[in-house]
Amino acid sequence: MSHTTISAAQELPRYLAVQPLFRGISEPDLARIVAQGCSLLRLARGQSLFSAGEVCDSFHLLVTGQLKLFAISAQGGEKVLELLGPGQTVGEAALFNDLPQAFSAQVLSDALLLRIPKAAITEQISRDPSFALRLLADASQRIHGLLRDVESYCLHSGMQRVVGFLLDGEPQARQAARPSASPTARREPHTVSLPVSKATIASRLSLTPEYFSRVLRELEDEGLIQISRRDIHILQPQQLASYTLQ
Repeated sequence: MSHTTISAAQELPRYLAVQPLFRGISEPDLARIVAQGCSLLRLARGQSLFSAGEVCDSFHLLVTGQLKLFAISAQGGEKVLELLGPGQTVGEAALFNDLPQAFSAQVLSDALLLRIPKAAITEQISRDPSFALRLLADASQRIHGLLRDVESYCLHSGMQRVVGFLLDGEPQARQAARPSASPTARREPHTVSLPVSKATIASRLSLTPEYFSRVLRELEDEGLIQISRRDIHILQPQQLASYTLQ
């Protein structure tokens, strides 16, 4: 699938400067990064960023839109591994290990991405060690999220995973859900808006779409939530939190 590259190079430093990973980098260093071959990619919903097995010499930072990382089983089933939103990066693990991509990446909504070559990153690390620390912090956060995933799959029931997602935002998937209230206000009624399909969220939680829908209907029948298309209104957060203990 072809990508559309935006050639307005003068916009690149501005896009880089507002991203958390590059915030605080000097203008001369931003110019050097751009000069190494950075570009902007605009992908339409459903387009592939890369496929498992591809060798990439760049990683990507999501400016707008949503993206999923997924794997395909030998039987053809899809498992969503991560849901990524603005400000998150994709592809850097394979880049620094000089390995083919282990998974595939597909855009879930129209997206704008920054393509950043490996050479630009390695040179910035040599100029600014604090940039390397930011990369490590980001990688550590994602590893922690993956460990929480393993814990959830091994120790929590499907009902507990759905309730945890609705109340707190499941690791990584929380970047794709846009709750209307901050985490500190989750004891109050709030709304979780799903920017991706329920089937995608179900796959992210390692559930079948049918089971995910069944759990949502059960919670709605209990008066704990109200479903309005992709908006899920959490009517009784405290009771919902204790529902899995019954």
